[in-house]
Amino acid sequence: MALAFSIVVPVFNEQDSLATLMDEIATAARPLTADWEVVLVDDGSTDQSWSKIEQLAGEYPQVRGVQFRRNFGKAAALTAGVAMTRFPIVITMDADLQDDPREIPRFLEKLDEGLDVVSGWKQVRNDPLDKTLPSKVFNYLVGRVTGVKLQDHNCGFKAYRREVFDEVRIYGELHRFVPVLAASHGFRIGEISVQHRARQHGRSKYGWRRIYRGLLDLLTVAFLTNYRQRPQHLIGVLGGVCLLVGLFGLGAMAGYWVLREWQVLDPEVWSPLHQRPVVLYALGGLLLGSQLLSMGLLAELIIAQSSNKAHTYSVRQTTNHLGAPKQ
Repeated sequence: MALAFSIVVPVFNEQDSLATLMDEIATAARPLTADWEVVLVDDGSTDQSWSKIEQLAGEYPQVRGVQFRRNFGKAAALTAGVAMTRFPIVITMDADLQDDPREIPRFLEKLDEGLDVVSGWKQVRNDPLDKTLPSKVFNYLVGRVTGVKLQDHNCGFKAYRREVFDEVRIYGELHRFVPVLAASHGFRIGEISVQHRARQHGRSKYGWRRIYRGLLDLLTVAFLTNYRQRPQHLIGVLGGVCLLVGLFGLGAMAGYWVLREWQVLDPEVWSPLHQRPVVLYALGGLLLGSQLLSMGLLAELIIAQSSNKAHTYSVRQTTNHLGAPKQ
C-alpha cells in the first residue's frame, strides 16, 4: 500500500539548489504515490530563495511555501512546516543537496515495519574535519546521556509518523533531539544509513562554534526526558545534599565552639568561631539547599497545573474503544 507523505525542507540562503532539489524530489516521489507534497520554509533568507520558492510553487502543484519575517532557526522552520502538512508521514531533509531524495523509499519501508521515527545516518560523510569531528563527539555524548544510541543525531534527513509532532514540541535548537524526545514518549526509533553528497552551493552552518550550545541543549533534553514530570527528584535531591552538608558543617562548628569555650581546645591556638571559613560554607549550603527545595516545589506545582490541561502519557492505539460516556 502506498504511503502518502509530506516533505518539509527548511531553507536558508539556498537559492542555487532549490530547483535541482525539487526535480530530484519529484523524480523520487511520483513513482511511489500520487499523494505527496513539499513544504519549503524560507527561514529569513537574504538571497532570492523566496522568489525561487514562489516559482517552484507555480511549476509544481505539490509545493507550498512559508516565509518567515526573519531567521528564527531550524526548529521553528520545521515546526511551521509540519503545521502545514496534510499527510500521515512527514519527511524532513535539508535544502543543500547533500541529502539524496532517492533514499525516500527506504525510509517509507522502514516506517512500514512498525517504526515511528527513522533517522538517517551519514555513514560516509563528505564534509571537512571541522564539521565531522564535532559531530562524532556530539553523537557520542547524546547516546551516553540520553540512552538513545543513534549513529547520527545531527542528520536532518528523517522520517516520522505525524503523531510524533503532535506530542513532541521542539524549540530553540532541539530539532536534532526529536528522536530522543520521541523515545521518551514511547515512540519506536530506528536508523538507516543514507548516501551523503558533497555540498554544491553555499557553505556549512555547523562546526566547532556550535558544540557548546549543543551541550547546553543536551542538558535541557536530559532534564526533559528524565525529570519533566518529577523535577523535585533532581532539584530536591541537590537541595537535600546542600542542606545536609550545611547542617553537618554547622554541627561540627557547634562542637568546635563548645570545646573551645570549655578550653578543651586551647583558645590561644584555635581561632574564634567567626574566623572559621567553614561557618560561611555551612550557612551557604543551608541557604542554597532551602532555595533548591523551594524551586523544586514550585516546579512540581507548575507540573501539577499543566497536567490538568495536557496529557502526561502517550497512547499508541486502543481496542474496542467506545469513547467517553455521554452525560
